[in-house]
Amino acid sequence: MKGKKRRKSSRYRASQTARRGKKARTRGSGNQGGKGWAGTGKRGDQKKTLVIKLSGGNNYFGKSKTLRRGKVPAKLEAINLSQVILNLPSFIQKEKAKESKGAYEINLEGYKILGEGEVKGKLIIKASAFSAVAKEKIENAGGKAISSNEADGASE
Repeated sequence: MKGKKRRKSSRYRASQTARRGKKARTRGSGNQGGKGWAGTGKRGDQKKTLVIKLSGGNNYFGKSKTLRRGKVPAKLEAINLSQVILNLPSFIQKEKAKESKGAYEINLEGYKILGEGEVKGKLIIKASAFSAVAKEKIENAGGKAISSNEADGASE
């Protein structure tokens, strides 16, 4: 009767080397990339799968926007004066503009008005920013260019 053959892997379980040859090779933390969370940086491949699994996704790597200093300036959309005049009917429909006393009052918060195009007629434009040329063209046509930071200062 033939007995059950003992597996080779069971012979290594209690050994100090566990089939790895030298015992010094796997003893220190150098083989692991360090202790704890050491070696888990963006370029540290030793424990990347562990980090991704334990941190709940890939949020561990990269820069956090909350750590940045100072305010991030708001991104303004740029629009030319010619586009403002061209889109005036749709601005009226969306209630961003209205006609009063022979002039159009247009509220374009979040936009920077650029000076490309000609202004015919009075325009009272309230926007976040204006280029110098745009402001000059609006005022030469008899209108007003009101930037939102000027309006905030006037209300205080």
